[in-house]
Amino acid sequence: MSNDFYCDEVLSGSTEVKKVLETDNVLAYYHTKPYYPVHIVAIPKKHIPSLLTLEEDDDELLIELLGVIKKVARMVTSEHGACKVVTNMGDYQDSKHLHWHIVSGKALR
Repeated sequence: MSNDFYCDEVLSGSTEVKKVLETDNVLAYYHTKPYYPVHIVAIPKKHIPSLLTLEEDDDELLIELLGVIKKVARMVTSEHGACKVVTNMGDYQDSKHLHWHIVSGKALR
């Protein structure tokens, strides 16, 4: 197993997810094991290990990804009054695929 839940499970279709927003290159969906009452994950459909490994060729994809994150964050803030947008790197990053969490509420665990 490659330690990439997003490619191995979500993008392959092995794990079904509830989509929030999707473009040709980006998917935002409700986290399969949420840590917050509202917990949405946004991922590029292209495998990129982390924010630190982005290449210049990824600039357009990053802009598209941030556009999706902005729309989802606006929706969550409108519905719930606030949100956090977070990405992890290094040892904090369980799945080695660039992803952003858009969350609202107090942590469930």
